[in-house]
Amino acid sequence: MIRTPDAGWLDPLVGCLQRAQEGLLGLLAWAGLAGTSHGQAAWPWALRLSGEHLLIDAGQARRLALTLLVLALAALALGLAALWRKPRWFLVAAVPLLLVAAPWPQASVLFVPAVPTSFHRSPTGFDAVSIARGGELYAQHCVACHGVDGRGQGPLAAAQPVWPPDLAGPLLWRRADGELLWRLLHGMQDRHGAATMPAFAQLGDADAWALIDFMKAQAAGQSLRATGAWAGPVGLPDVEVRCEARPPRRLASWRGQRLRIVAAGTPQAALREDPRVVTVLLRRGDEAASGAGGECVAESSAAWHAFSLIAGTTALAGTQWLVDRDGWLRALGAPGQAAWSEDDLLCRTEAGSRSAPAAPPGDGLGALIARMDAEPVRFLKGGFVH
Repeated sequence: MIRTPDAGWLDPLVGCLQRAQEGLLGLLAWAGLAGTSHGQAAWPWALRLSGEHLLIDAGQARRLALTLLVLALAALALGLAALWRKPRWFLVAAVPLLLVAAPWPQASVLFVPAVPTSFHRSPTGFDAVSIARGGELYAQHCVACHGVDGRGQGPLAAAQPVWPPDLAGPLLWRRADGELLWRLLHGMQDRHGAATMPAFAQLGDADAWALIDFMKAQAAGQSLRATGAWAGPVGLPDVEVRCEARPPRRLASWRGQRLRIVAAGTPQAALREDPRVVTVLLRRGDEAASGAGGECVAESSAAWHAFSLIAGTTALAGTQWLVDRDGWLRALGAPGQAAWSEDDLLCRTEAGSRSAPAAPPGDGLGALIARMDAEPVRFLKGGFVH
């Protein structure tokens, strides 16, 4: 996605709208006024605020920002009128005038349909075991229509009322996880109420979340194969890591630090330590002993498979990934690659950033780190964008 000149104020606005809705839902749940749906607090209304539309229509976003400013002024006027020793009716009279003058955005842009699970969060943590479980479920329930690669070309695709969507494109990043969950478990209908995708309520919540994890990992790899980049930000698959004799820990526990993941299988000169990143060696679960010395090693066939999906290849040995401080995979280095370059950054804005500090000449890793820090993954709806 191209970073527009409005991104400086628009990103925080969209993020605040999302946090406000999540906070309201949390408050309702705390007060016992919100029911539950699939194990989490249910959104009680049929509509929600649409951050994704505002990112597309900057004009309506400006109108919303100005309207919020006018509402703040109206609230201030009411507060002053109430606190003043003598009534100041002109302040009260100014409130309806402000409300009339506010440039209210179009309701069709500001609101979109919601479901009870619109603000649900996945409990899996994008775990490698969950991704593997999701792959098994996909083979059982989804391949016939969506195809092995998720592009909607399965053997039964033509027999469906509506052609299955392409899950290898940006679709999964345009929808909140909770809304994907709802559509999996409750099916999809057209505007006339006719079923366009059957419900898979028999899966249960845990299996549905695992299926979503797999589809995201598969979509990342298919997008990479087709376009040379990831259609949307890809999370770091979580797995247990052992560092020498220390207790095992999860990859997710390094949140706040940059990581480098290296798939084993090539000469280990590439594993020279660098103080700017934490290096973790990824091994198949059926390989021989872990690495020696100070290496941190993740030995897991499920993790190996998850990273293979994301890289879009089974020839994984020697592949490297860079992970930013927020836990997003940002760059991929091919096996045998001599050094990093900015071309390896696969999660980026198309326009690039002018705010990244320059790295010393020849320091490809430094340049990548600078770009990652200067171009963080941005919030969008229930998901994220580059």
